[in-house]
Amino acid sequence: MKVLGIYGSPRRNGNSSILLTEALRGAAVLGATIKTISVAEVDISGCTECGGCDKTGKCIIEDDMQAIYPRLRDANVILLASSIFFYGFPSQLKALIDRSQAEWNRRRISKNPEELKRYDSGKGYLLAVGATRGKNLFEGVKLTAHYFFDALDLSYEGGLFRAKIEEKGDIRNYPEILIEAYEFGKKIVDEPSK
Repeated sequence: MKVLGIYGSPRRNGNSSILLTEALRGAAVLGATIKTISVAEVDISGCTECGGCDKTGKCIIEDDMQAIYPRLRDANVILLASSIFFYGFPSQLKALIDRSQAEWNRRRISKNPEELKRYDSGKGYLLAVGATRGKNLFEGVKLTAHYFFDALDLSYEGGLFRAKIEEKGDIRNYPEILIEAYEFGKKIVDEPSK
């Protein structure tokens, strides 16, 4: 199984990154092949809504996203991890998600309406960490993640969500959350085969 972890926070080694690292460690223990992308280390322009991918499923913007597309397609499981900015994803991650419009067009072109109702490429999960206590803190990112994974032909399978964690590295003060993330990583490797 090929698992792709996407570090979605612009802050390196922050709370969502620590959580993702633990989940990937759990997946690796069960034999998954792990690859990662960090939005803090790539140069991705926003989608310009030019329509260049509408008929081809290929984005015409030349930047680091061109190397990311094949990695998105190759994964059986994607673990998307992010901090929360104003109840949404950071702009760096949102650029990657928005540029996946090309992948949606690729999927739409290659499948008929009945085939679009199923997911043939695997599963997607979201790990999110936010500082506030708001009851709707994760609702926006859950919806965005669902449609991001849909564009990639992956079913959205939920994830782990932790509020009231703000300062860099604070999540290390909650070893039970780190254990949960590690076990979650193991679970996602077992689940697709069931």
